[in-house]
Amino acid sequence: MTHGLVIRSMTRSEVDALVDWAAQEGWNPGLHDAELFWATDPAAFIAAELDGGLIGGGAITSYDGEFGFMGFFIVQPAFRGKGLGNAIWHARRERLLARLRPGASIGMDGVFAMQDYYAKGGFVFAHRDIRFRAEIPDSPAPLVAGNEAIVPLAEVPFEQLLAYDRTCFPAPRPAFLSGWIAQSDGLALGCRRAGKLSGYGVVRRCREGCKIGPLFADDAQAAMALYAHLAVFAVGGPLFLDTPQNNPAALALAHHHQMIEVFGCARMYLGPPPNLAHQRIFGVTTFELG
Repeated sequence: MTHGLVIRSMTRSEVDALVDWAAQEGWNPGLHDAELFWATDPAAFIAAELDGGLIGGGAITSYDGEFGFMGFFIVQPAFRGKGLGNAIWHARRERLLARLRPGASIGMDGVFAMQDYYAKGGFVFAHRDIRFRAEIPDSPAPLVAGNEAIVPLAEVPFEQLLAYDRTCFPAPRPAFLSGWIAQSDGLALGCRRAGKLSGYGVVRRCREGCKIGPLFADDAQAAMALYAHLAVFAVGGPLFLDTPQNNPAALALAHHHQMIEVFGCARMYLGPPPNLAHQRIFGVTTFELG
């Protein structure tokens, strides 16, 4: 069935189609994910074409050749179980390896049912990322002042943000962050203690409700303060947070707010796992770009 399959770069309009497919799969993309992901790395989007029609695709994002991430892997339902997905996935992996420096690692968040398949492709399980859901009431509880100063992230010098983000992400990502924190239908906040950045978070509107990502903080106290302020953005609807299971404080935050587990992925790496401040990661940025 793979005869006639063409693997090529996607056009910008095809990325919109890919995001629509993601919504149909229940992945609940953000309202502006397509434009923001494209701006980060236009060469990341790979199309699979059969008989002149788009039947699948995915992203192979390169962060300046230092770290890669595979995501957004979708094959249209009518073309599953025919060997096409296997051909597309391996082609994407090889193309991404060619975009990275020798020895650079690749990460991915794969659904649990596909974990064994990805392991055959060289990826090693690191931990689970759990998607939690909360219903934010129309009248949330009043915010309680603490030792943390919650400020618009635009007030934080960008170099400080980049330095903090680098402790929680495997490579610098200035292009991504510059658009992500300024996106329409979103809110980006920083947490300061004694004038020093001690965490930041972003919440954005999605096809359903809102989603926080990332949520990085020095400790549970800073994460709680950021979460409380970001949750106000989602009043009257559902709020989602993708929490790494290897940070017990992050799971405790989700349970404290009576969030319910609704989905999950296996974080896996091809190559050495990155050295990250896992205790700071209370919510991953995205399942699609890392």
